[in-house]
Amino acid sequence: MDDQNEEGAFAVTSSTRAEWLIPASLITLTLIPMAGGAFRLADLAGGEVTSENARFFASPVPVVVHIVSAVLYCVLGAFQFAPRFRRRRPGRHRALGRFLVPCGLAMGLSGLWMTLFYPYPDGDGDLLAAFRLVFGSAMVLSIVLGFAAIRRRDVARHSAWMIRGYAIAQGAGTQALIAVAWMLLVGAADGLTRTLLLGAGWVVNVAVAEWIIRRRPIRAARASARPAEAPVGGPAA
Repeated sequence: MDDQNEEGAFAVTSSTRAEWLIPASLITLTLIPMAGGAFRLADLAGGEVTSENARFFASPVPVVVHIVSAVLYCVLGAFQFAPRFRRRRPGRHRALGRFLVPCGLAMGLSGLWMTLFYPYPDGDGDLLAAFRLVFGSAMVLSIVLGFAAIRRRDVARHSAWMIRGYAIAQGAGTQALIAVAWMLLVGAADGLTRTLLLGAGWVVNVAVAEWIIRRRPIRAARASARPAEAPVGGPAA
């Protein structure tokens, strides 16, 4: 009996650790953009005006809002992907969601504002601006549709749209990984190549999000088809 209890406890502990790998991985993906945002805020607080950062000094509020809201949305939003957190703390899940919706909207809308009204930095162009407008608008729309869905108590559509919005928000992290891999394999990217690599970061995240969304009905069907099992370490309720 003791062996069974130990085995059950080990299984539960292993399952718990596996579930928390998802938010931990998402937070790790945020670290590089977070470091860049911290550097930008420090530069605004005490740096010198240069041709590269003049647009931020001329209008600092949008970039500050964008950085702060992006960090909050991406870091705290990662915990919404822990199944155990959603099941055992539904009240906290909802409360955190109410906080994350305005954070995500602030991130997306400030990003759109900067794309439309800040002068292009060196190396950027109309194609990259178009990418930012398309994916930024898609992120805002996804969050709005996700919020509207949960107001109708449509959990499946709420989950799908929120996954899409979060995937787009994490684009900067994937872009950083792609840029590092490209630099190691090929060399520094610039011009059209850099633009396409940045676009690829968003495309990869959206593709992964759609794969996750489409897998969920399959997994739910398999779970419902399996016979009920007693909880590990104890009898069925």
